[in-house]
This record gives sequence, C-alpha cells and structure tokens, in this order.
Amino acid sequence: MPRSFLSSTVEGMGSHEVDENPLFVLRADLPIACGPRALYDIVSDLPRSGGWSPECRGGEWVSGRPGEVGSVFRGLNHRAADVVAWAPVVRGDWHTRAEVITAEPGLSFRWSMLDSSGRGQDSVWAFDIAEAEGGSVLAHSFRMGAPTEGIRGITAGMDTAAEQRFFAEWAEKVRGDLAATVARIKEIAERP
Repeated sequence: MPRSFLSSTVEGMGSHEVDENPLFVLRADLPIACGPRALYDIVSDLPRSGGWSPECRGGEWVSGRPGEVGSVFRGLNHRAADVVAWAPVVRGDWHTRAEVITAEPGLSFRWSMLDSSGRGQDSVWAFDIAEAEGGSVLAHSFRMGAPTEGIRGITAGMDTAAEQRFFAEWAEKVRGDLAATVARIKEIAERP
C-alpha cells in the first residue's frame, strides 16, 4: 500500500498509534466561539452527527453508556454515486460500528472503527478541543494506520497506479469532509 497521502500530524493518539507509517493522517481545525465543555457536549453526541457530517446521518448507541469509553455506536451513513465514482466503494446507505476510545470532557473525543467481527481497527476519528481566546479551537482528525477491512476490499483488485489514484482521491474526499464538518459544527455551536 502506498504511504504518501498524509496531511498534518495528529498528536496524542496514544496506544492506538499502531502503524508507525500511517496510511492517512488528516486534520481540519477552526476557532469556535463556544466554551470547551459546551463544544465537547455537541461533538460527543454522535446520534446528532447527521447535523454536521457530510456522510454520517446519525445513528444510535448500541452498548455501554452513551459517549463513554468502551461504548459502541452504530452509525447510519450515506455516500453519493459521484464520490470517487470509478472505485468500488460502498454507495447509498450503509452502517458502521465504532467504539469510543477517548472521552475527556472539554478536551478530546475519539472513536475507533470496528471490523465486521467487532474488533477495533487502526482507524480513528477524533475531535480535540483547545481553549482559546473567545472560546475554543476544534480539531477534527482522521488517522488510519494499517488498511481497514473496507480499504483492503476496495483495493484488492487494483494495480499500483489505481491504488495510488484511489488513495490520493480518497484523501481529498476525507480532507473536504473534515473541513465541512468543523464548519457546520461552528454554525451549530455559535447559534444564539
């Protein structure tokens, strides 16, 4: 797998930093006129994520206490036909399962994507919050070390050139999703 589709480094991945040469490290951040704890309460409420995510339409907590480390969220997602249209990615509606791996109110909320057997993968989405003048800075990031079950399926029949094209286009798609997500959260958090 090519390893050249990285963006800015995400700090503090802790024990979930499995692969020393990750496939993706992408991040978007934005200042938001909202206190860290109130912002955390928004981003850790994953059933509401349909209000800000370009792909996740929301979902439900299926085990554990909502938003606590170890709890599992079943997300409903939707992907349009024009997203990396030439590649064999899932289209339309599908579900994912993710386990909360970090829940530090006012600071950090992270979840790891689970495979079809319910095992955690080296694929982590995160919201990190830093207190700043006038409110907070919200960083939304995605890190994938080893390819996930889904990525392995998508790229299974690809030659090297197609893989490189896919990873470049996928990185751009995710980078755009991260930026759109923080912009939408800013709108929600700053509403009177």
